Amino acid sequence: MRPRLLLPYAVITSATLFLTACGSGSGATGASGGAAGSGGVPATDVVSAEKKDGAAAKLLPAGTTRLTVAISVGGTPPGTTYLSDGRTLTGQDVDFAQAVAKVLGIRLRVEQASFEAILPALDSGKYDFGASNFGVTDERRKAIDFVTYINDGQGFATRKDSRLSKITDLGQLCGLNVATGAGTTFEATLEENKHVCTDAGKKPYQVQTYAEPSAIWSSVQQGRSDIVMSTINGLRYAVAHQPGLRFLDEYHRLDVGFAFKKGTALAPAFQAAVNRLLSDGTYARILKKWGTTGSAIDRSRISPPELKN
Repeated sequence: MRPRLLLPYAVITSATLFLTACGSGSGATGASGGAAGSGGVPATDVVSAEKKDGAAAKLLPAGTTRLTVAISVGGTPPGTTYLSDGRTLTGQDVDFAQAVAKVLGIRLRVEQASFEAILPALDSGKYDFGASNFGVTDERRKAIDFVTYINDGQGFATRKDSRLSKITDLGQLCGLNVATGAGTTFEATLEENKHVCTDAGKKPYQVQTYAEPSAIWSSVQQGRSDIVMSTINGLRYAVAHQPGLRFLDEYHRLDVGFAFKKGTALAPAFQAAVNRLLSDGTYARILKKWGTTGSAIDRSRISPPELKN
């Protein structure tokens, strides 16, 4: 069973909940610029000082005092992972969910779920929202509402000894084994475009999907996969912290947002909360902590069209 964690008014009260200031270790600076916890994962508390904003809270549906958020755990920072105690969740999405809850003055019940299971479960009401670096695509907008909070997207990485260079066209992948996460926009993009190889009379690339990021990197390191397609921020972090890897390039930028069932009444409140974080400096502190300042947005939007680039 997935553990259920309760975050009272987003104030951290237990080491079994989200990361706390006392997890900052010796105060050493990690690659992200935040105080480093065990294993080099940033552990600076950039959220607990956030205050409730009455105007944003009034936008919540009447009687809303707690919400259930689904988060996919098991990735590498800035994605959600654990500190070395095996109980304390940390990651960029964790910080944003926690900060929004503080602004809105609500309690969060956190449920862990596999990435590919979260979006289908929103419509049933199992979760009130998802926070796992969900890219906003036109296809997803047909069934899901989003409130944006960063800009990330799709990129590629490979081994340092690979002859591969910048990927500007998926036709460059023909004949290769491409590793990616199951149920992601990367898998969808790759599957939808396999025809570029067959149309050109070339051997199609093979899409290898994995539920755990660690399995993706093992596949690459051991030569079973030639290249990885994943989040830009996640790839940059991975290559900075694992030997023998290199980042190739950004392929397609996407807005990233909290995910809700279609027609949710929660979106205006979440949008106001993110904009509050942007204006009071907490937003910038979260991105600085995770080394993702290049993913900043200037304002939150509700279900914007997919970025085309």
